[in-house]
Amino acid sequence: MDFLKGLFAKPPYPAQHKQEVERALQDLIQIGKTEDFLSERPGQNFNAQCRHVQARRIGMRLNEIGGLPLMEYIRDQVRRKLGQEIGSHLDYAWSDIGSWIP
Repeated sequence: MDFLKGLFAKPPYPAQHKQEVERALQDLIQIGKTEDFLSERPGQNFNAQCRHVQARRIGMRLNEIGGLPLMEYIRDQVRRKLGQEIGSHLDYAWSDIGSWIP
């Protein structure tokens, strides 16, 4: 039932941010497909905590736009597209952004 609820849920962001949020989602899906959100070692696109730098920037911006509800919505969309494992990597990549707790 939660699956259907998620499919038909109204996105939790103001209409004026629709394009920005959709672009952020597409960017996260691309990062998840090509690089992952976590790494075994820092460097290049990963910070000292081995979290993807751009994914964290996107998470911070999503937090500014719609807070925790928007971040949860986007994470659920990423999970639907890329699977539970990659979704959990995003959870940890977003640690300490706003009130996000993996």
